[in-house]
Amino acid sequence: MPSLRPSPRWILLLITLVVLLYGVVYPNVDTIATSLHHDGHWSPANYLALLSQRLALEAVFTSIGVSVATVILCALVGIPLAFLFERYSFPGRNVFATLAALPLVLPPLVGTVAFIFLCGESGILARVVQRALHLQEPPWSLRGWGALLLFHTYTMYPFFYVLAGAGLRRIDAGLAEAGRSLGARPLRLLFKIVLPQLTPSLIAAGLLTFMTSMASFSAPLLFGGNVRVLTLEIFTARQRGDQPMALTETVILAAISLVALLLFQRYEGTRKFAAAAMKGAARRYRPLGTGSTRLLAFIVGVICSVGLALPVATLLLVSFARDGQWTTQTLPPAYTLANYSRILTQRSAGEVFLNSLSMSAIAALAALLWSFCVVTLSMTMKRRVSRRLLSLLVLVPWALPGTVVAVSIAEAYGEPSLLLGSFILVGTFWILPVIYFLRFMPLVVRALQASMEQIDPSLPEAAGSLGATWWQRFWRVTLPLAGPGAIAGTLLAFVIALGEYVASVLVFVPTNRPVSIAIASELRDFNLGSAAAYGVILMAMIALSMIVAARLERSASV
Repeated sequence: MPSLRPSPRWILLLITLVVLLYGVVYPNVDTIATSLHHDGHWSPANYLALLSQRLALEAVFTSIGVSVATVILCALVGIPLAFLFERYSFPGRNVFATLAALPLVLPPLVGTVAFIFLCGESGILARVVQRALHLQEPPWSLRGWGALLLFHTYTMYPFFYVLAGAGLRRIDAGLAEAGRSLGARPLRLLFKIVLPQLTPSLIAAGLLTFMTSMASFSAPLLFGGNVRVLTLEIFTARQRGDQPMALTETVILAAISLVALLLFQRYEGTRKFAAAAMKGAARRYRPLGTGSTRLLAFIVGVICSVGLALPVATLLLVSFARDGQWTTQTLPPAYTLANYSRILTQRSAGEVFLNSLSMSAIAALAALLWSFCVVTLSMTMKRRVSRRLLSLLVLVPWALPGTVVAVSIAEAYGEPSLLLGSFILVGTFWILPVIYFLRFMPLVVRALQASMEQIDPSLPEAAGSLGATWWQRFWRVTLPLAGPGAIAGTLLAFVIALGEYVASVLVFVPTNRPVSIAIASELRDFNLGSAAAYGVILMAMIALSMIVAARLERSASV
């Protein structure tokens, strides 16, 4: 008599389909359907009304223009630094290479606040220049396209730096040496041999930068000036109660982001070339020849390191300033521990950290468990079309800006629905953990998938031949080997969720108010010291989380 027990594959398929249906398919389809509903019937009227407004069209094209310009500027900064720190040896290289990735650990809102304290028109740097030159007005205004692109470049160039650096560590150094021995000039070697091998890394960095720029919210909000972008337009439309316009703009922003995702999927196959290049000669650091060249490289490293560390140092300094005391002075005139004392002792002030920690932990752990289901199911699929469709659906929330994800979930589950019945998710504690899970679970899936694809298939097969069940093979063989990648992906999701602001500002409630909202509230009340103290504690939490996770990852690798 055949067993009625469902196979593990069917259980994984059911869990995966339920999450994709509730979290990806239904909310986005519902948003699109609602945006096409006008005066009780189906109509493209909302889109026609949007496209007829000059300001709305300006927001669409500005968002695309800012993102394209951000990609270009980040490439111009990140790629040369990657070549400098990954190809050449000179004094201080290791320290400079580490500090070059510093902006990656700053939450977006915290980085924005630090940047304003340092470079804003009333920031420390502007006041130093103003007093030194005896100017009546600040020497610059941190508003508009220039300020936005400057901040985007500061925070996003590490995508190019890290990915191009990783590509340089993988490529076949023997090809460049062969070309050099045949008389090829440096520029010809660069464009004919090195850059083609880096193509997958550069495309991935470009698309990641583009999508991150499209999703940017805190920077345009705080110093975008008159620059109109879609994320702010969606937020403004929701604030004034214009739900049809907010949903229509949400769909347009989602469409632009999904095009970028499809481009990423299209060029994913070029990774095969990079993998083949790994089989060649290993890369070595080339010492810079002349003393002047080494000095120049050292100076560049110092300038980059100081420029990257100054916003963080400024944030730390301002965190000790008394609220309301720093007005027209170059530096805060009075310092105190009261900001930290209030945050750490008052329940209402410190509760936001517990909220962020609990919601981020719930989302990260749920993403870890679900990622094992998705990756294991994907590896059992024989049809390439099915695997690519599953991969596309999983990546959709990551490609969508946080504004889009938050609006879609709020719209789909803000009233009784077909999937949840009379239960309404909006207004509850759980809406932010759900959004955090949806937004960052693709990171865990990708990290885990990369680890599991490196496992020798003969190991689970050998365990199966010895009589191990599917669960025993997974628990005793697959899980220990995939542990480091799983921990790394879960840490990344947890750390990003800790400082999440873009989605939080749209749907948070008093019971789940996260630390990012507390920082924004202190800024609005001009409590600059308290806002900076919140940011410093948040960075300390992120650093501590990374240290603990690194130890767990090392122990899992043993």
